[in-house]
Amino acid sequence: MIYNLRCNSCFLLDVLGKMEPPTSSRLNSRKRRKDGSGPNGATELDGIPAKMSRRSFGLREPAPFSDEVEIDYSKPYIRVTYEEAMRGTPLDRPVRVYADGIFDLFHSGHARALMQAKNLFPNTYLIVGVCSDELTHNFKGFTVMNENERYDAVQHCRYVDEVVRNAPWTLTPEFLAEHRIDFVAHDDIPYSSAGSDDVYKHIKEAGMFAPTQRTEGISTSDIITRIVRDYDVYARRNLQRGYTAKELNVSFINEKKYHLQERVDKVKKRVKDVEEKSKEFVQKVEEKSIDLIQKWEEKSREFIGNFLEMFGPEGALKHMLKEGKGRMLQAISPKQSPSSSPTHDRSPSPSFRWPFSTKTPPSSPANRSRNESAVTYDISEDEED
Repeated sequence: MIYNLRCNSCFLLDVLGKMEPPTSSRLNSRKRRKDGSGPNGATELDGIPAKMSRRSFGLREPAPFSDEVEIDYSKPYIRVTYEEAMRGTPLDRPVRVYADGIFDLFHSGHARALMQAKNLFPNTYLIVGVCSDELTHNFKGFTVMNENERYDAVQHCRYVDEVVRNAPWTLTPEFLAEHRIDFVAHDDIPYSSAGSDDVYKHIKEAGMFAPTQRTEGISTSDIITRIVRDYDVYARRNLQRGYTAKELNVSFINEKKYHLQERVDKVKKRVKDVEEKSKEFVQKVEEKSIDLIQKWEEKSREFIGNFLEMFGPEGALKHMLKEGKGRMLQAISPKQSPSSSPTHDRSPSPSFRWPFSTKTPPSSPANRSRNESAVTYDISEDEED
């Protein structure tokens, strides 16, 4: 009951998702007419082919094997031409493209080649053949991954719709008819193997070959070359990860050597860390010293400016001394009365003489006070007597 309800709800959601309100469709159509753009803002002049929905198993789950897919052999096998394939075929009749390989250590170069094969035509069904270990070891050499691992890797590539296990090394007409193949995708470089200068020569002559481009800088041989070149590094890496020397096929002496190298590398790393930290410390000290010097220069300039402002030739101290000197002079010498003021006649002071003295001694404040208290005589009268 619950399952049926879920199915019904999913069906309703799908239907509602496909139905669009007329207003929104009108708005979208107006916007497209206004912008004049196609998918992702592209215009018709950009040459982007019309997109068609893909019928692919590889979008949500791994691609099935060819022996798990049912083919309706009641319909006749009629190949499509290149022009028909480029124009686009009906949804129920995709262009069946075949690409084969070893796909050892599946990498981005393999994925890019399959992506190119998938995008050769607007409606493409990509079939990928993977050769077995026995066939590969006989014609090409030993592989890193076994056939089951290589099958599984290709199955999980998003561009693949179907996988053919134990694919033939050379494609025969019977194999092409069995899988109803329209075109074979591979790079255009002649592939000499199995006593032939090019195993795809008869495919090219039949007009069924669709070339793809190789991805430079990446291949299975390049990856193996890197591992062989840095063998010691990867051996030490796996020993550190817990693999035994027996599993890595490493001798006892080499195992000890790798462990010793690992310890030496750790010491070197510690020394390097200490050097980096010391450099950071020295750099911080230099920055702080530069800041201190700059601050000291600023403070010294400020101090010198203040000193000159106070004790310089035209400093504040000189003006203060001048003002103080002027005030002292004013206090010592009082101001004279103006000449225009009326003068008062003073009576001449009587002349005094000391007894028995013909000279008048210099007057002093003390003598003046004494003279004022003493009795004064007119000296001229005594002389007359």
